[in-house]
Amino acid sequence: MHGTHPTAPEADPKEAIDDGWVVAGRRFNSRLIVGTGKYRDLPQTAAAIEASGAEIVTVAVRRVNLSDRAAPMLQDYVDPARYTYLPNTAGCHTAQEAVRTLRLAREAGGWNLVKLEVLGPPPLLYPDMPATFEAAEALLRDGFEVMVYCADDPLAAQRLEAMGCVAIMPLGAPIGSGLGIQNPAMLSMMIAQAKVPLLVDAGVGTASDAAIAMELGCDAVLLNSAIAHAREPVLMARAMRAAVAAGRLAHLAGRMPRRMGADPSSPLTGLIR
Repeated sequence: MHGTHPTAPEADPKEAIDDGWVVAGRRFNSRLIVGTGKYRDLPQTAAAIEASGAEIVTVAVRRVNLSDRAAPMLQDYVDPARYTYLPNTAGCHTAQEAVRTLRLAREAGGWNLVKLEVLGPPPLLYPDMPATFEAAEALLRDGFEVMVYCADDPLAAQRLEAMGCVAIMPLGAPIGSGLGIQNPAMLSMMIAQAKVPLLVDAGVGTASDAAIAMELGCDAVLLNSAIAHAREPVLMARAMRAAVAAGRLAHLAGRMPRRMGADPSSPLTGLIR
């Protein structure tokens, strides 16, 4: 869980090997979570997820066919016995819609670990935090394990964690924008205070964005559009997999201090005169 990672100055180099992370008592090796929407077709969806190395996939309950056997079904391409399905409330703009959607998902598939998101109006689709608090309270009362999408707001994050949410998932930038990590300072503050896993969710556009999120100390990264809308989604999935792993190792290693001015890379003592 978040808070158990070795800090850079104290880390034993022999221990600087990623041994996975835990959310709601479940251990995962991959720190990349990917979505299942927006791809050209289900075969491409399956190929990209395979290339990403992800173990958790988000499923937009309102948009993905999970029950109509007369039409292509996600389960036929992305095996729920192999991947952890994370139902989400994409497209929900009220607390009531979100709660109803996840209750239906649990009835249909038995899923208890869920991703809550309640969005404000277009064009920003920014997290509606009052509605998010309302929905989270209802879902937690119903026994759901709630991973919650939220604003990059430390006070909101503390409140959601105190309520019992199992993971906090602030946006890096607006959903689908591809703008990358826009507020690294605030994310760093949220990471420092979190007692549950903290994941960047939304706004990642390319591999370097994912690496930055992991270098900051995020437990994982969740993305969809960055892969699905890439010119070559499977290749981008491979890039994201490598970026998340590299960013995590860089966080464990501890970057060199920033400084104004140069510092010679070779010692000045013993120079030939």
